[in-house]
Amino acid sequence: MAGFKSSMMVLMMMIVVASMHMQSSMAQTRHVVGDALAWTIPPNGAAAYTTWASQQTFRVGDTLFFNFTTGNHNVAEVSQAAYGPCTTANPISLTTNGPATVTLTTAGTHYYICTVGTHCQIGQKLTVTVTAPAAAPTTPPPAASPTTPPAATPTPTPTPTPTLAPVSPPANTPAPTPATPPTSSEAPTPSRASPPSPTTSGPSPSGTTPSPTADTTPTPPSPSAAGRSLTGVVPATLLGFALALFY
Repeated sequence: MAGFKSSMMVLMMMIVVASMHMQSSMAQTRHVVGDALAWTIPPNGAAAYTTWASQQTFRVGDTLFFNFTTGNHNVAEVSQAAYGPCTTANPISLTTNGPATVTLTTAGTHYYICTVGTHCQIGQKLTVTVTAPAAAPTTPPPAASPTTPPAATPTPTPTPTPTLAPVSPPANTPAPTPATPPTSSEAPTPSRASPPSPTTSGPSPSGTTPSPTADTTPTPPSPSAAGRSLTGVVPATLLGFALALFY
């Protein structure tokens, strides 16, 4: 970037210097009045200088070179009013030493005559039209270097948050009720019927109801008691039998 700016500055300076040199060269344009005829009494009258001037281009800064010998001629710049009748009084400027160089400093029409004798009346006079200096070429401004915009940081696209659907609590599954095995019905325990108590004698003569007497029927021994008795008898019998054999 710095190198580009330096190059542009150098280029602008070169353009400015070239322009100044061009203007200087233009300012140095030297017009020799009458060319080979020089500044003198023309043989064909004033038409000689009129024709010469029509072939020239005069700009501000140019110079007119009047070639004459001192004492023989002079150069006076006069107004338009004084130019026609060749009035020599009160000239704008007067140069008596030759050769003379006059610089054209302003644009417009300028009038020059020789005030010696009747030289002006017989044609030693000149009219020039000066134009403004050519406009210097406009130097275009240096092209602005393109500015690289900063790289745009991409804005991260927000990731949409998934909407969680409400989770329904699991339905309480009733625990399976263990099947109750059918309850076996207990077989009814046969109850032993007690033998009927013997009927006592008939009613007493007194007619009173005799009180029930206790059951005198002997209770048969229980099987367990009989077993115990048998268990005790059998060993004793065997023991006696063995002792008899021994003796």
